[in-house]
Parts: sequence; C-alpha cells; structure tokens
Amino acid sequence: MPQQSRGYPFWLGGVAASIAACCTHPLDLTKVRMQTLKSTPGTKALSAFGVLRATLDERGIRSLYTGITASVFRQMTYSLVRMGSYEKMKLHMSRDGQPSSGKLLLAAMAAGGLGGIAGNPADVLLVRMTSDTMRPPEKRYNYSNALTGLISLAKTEGIKGLTRGIGTNTIRAVLMNGSQVGSYDYFKWRLLHHRIPILDVQLKDNILLHTVASGLAGLVATTVCAPADVLKARLMSQSGNVGPLTILKRSLQQEGPRFLFKGWTPAFVRLGPNTVLLFVFFEQLKKGWDSMTLRDFELIVDD
Repeated sequence: MPQQSRGYPFWLGGVAASIAACCTHPLDLTKVRMQTLKSTPGTKALSAFGVLRATLDERGIRSLYTGITASVFRQMTYSLVRMGSYEKMKLHMSRDGQPSSGKLLLAAMAAGGLGGIAGNPADVLLVRMTSDTMRPPEKRYNYSNALTGLISLAKTEGIKGLTRGIGTNTIRAVLMNGSQVGSYDYFKWRLLHHRIPILDVQLKDNILLHTVASGLAGLVATTVCAPADVLKARLMSQSGNVGPLTILKRSLQQEGPRFLFKGWTPAFVRLGPNTVLLFVFFEQLKKGWDSMTLRDFELIVDD
C-alpha cells in the first residue's frame, strides 16, 4: 500500500485539480453536452466530434471555455474537500501503521461524499453553464460567471436549487473518489513494488510512475462513475421538480440501458488526461512543499 503520508496543506489538491481542469475544460464541456442531449426516435445521436464541432460554430475557440469559472469554482470546493479530507484521513490512519487497501478505499469514498456535498452548488452551475447554449433562448439561464450564477441560483431557487441533484452527485462523488483516488494509490503502490511482467521493468517514484498509475485510475473511474455521471448531468440541467428515479425510468423507456454510458468516450478522453494531470500536478506540488518546508527548517536550524 502507499507509503506513509506526510502532512500537506488542505488546499493543495484543490489547486492541482483547478490547474488540471483548466487544461481539460473543453473535453468536460463536450461530455456534459453529450449527456444532457436527449436522443429522439429516428434520429442519430451526435457524436463527441459532432458536439465539439457544434460548440466551435458558436463563438470559435472561446466557446470551448464556456463555464470555465464554474469549473474552477467546482475544483476549489469539490476536489479541495475530497482530496484534502482523504489526505488527512490517510495521515491519521498511518500513525497506527500502514493502512490496508480496504481502509484506504473507505477513506477515499467517505472523503468523496464530503466533497460531493461541498461542491454541489458549483456542480449545478457547471452543468448549466456548459449546456446553456444548447437550450432554446427562452429556457437559458444566462449566467455570466460562477459568482453571478451562484447569486442568481440562490435568489431564484433557494436551497432547492443549491442542493439540486445532491443525492446523485454525492453517490457519484463517492464512486469517483473511491475509483480514482483509491485506485491511484493502489496502482502506484503495485507499480512501485512490483516489476511489470511484459516489460520486465520496475518503475521508480517519478513522473512516469505517476502518469501510468493515474492513467489506469482514470480508466477505472470513468467506467465506475458513468451511470451516476449521466443521471447527475440530466438532473442538474432540469429546473422543475423532477427526481432521479423519474429521469432514470423515462430515459430507460426512451433510450434503453445504453444511455447510462452515454458520453463514455468523451468522459474518458476528458477524465483520463484530467486524472493524469491532477496527480502529476499534485505530486509535484507535494514535492515543492517538501522542498520549501525543508528549506525553512534548515534556515531555522542555521539561525
């Protein structure tokens, strides 16, 4: 299992996730639009390329970053809490010896639940802002940025709006953190302590190891979270009192069970690189923090 954790700032994961989100936002936008678009009988659903092309037709390259403020806001709430909480739980468990895989998985899932609750308003804003131009003009929310969107959401819909889809979102966050953060720690440990059979090599704790482990974690996370992700996106794009069971039943009747994995390809194309960037940035930020604290300690000793 992962090596014993050190204490790091709670916000470090949120910063790493925000940097990664800025790099992969166009893919996130494409994924949300594919998930919220409903197929009509007799018509072919738009592919990821088709959605991307339609997005570029709006305002060119700028349109690919529609809702970027909501994306950063989401990472500085959802990812900050889920990753910060997991690191603190891991540190606490490490004091009694090396925690098992099962304990780390439970910690990752619990931290994910906390992150899902904390980031729910930002998630609502992200879904609405990225899919807004796909709606008829009279049904658009027209949020100019995440801050004005949050104020508008709170004023017009109150607590119900801020907590829209919180159940589905929290379940998805539990699955995401368990399958992404938990599996990353597992793959990292396995690759660090075992030789890769086909290549007959053993990786060291460096960027290559972080890239391979996070790529595998992204594949696991995309598959595990796909159904909850689709339901969450469709629920949050609604403005009326429509529950997740109603959406599930209606979507199954109209589109069949395949709708649960709708947008899997853009989801993986987005989550794969996002996961790699997230953990590579996170590991580098950790190393930078270690170097800075070590330098500060040396200065204190010299004084």
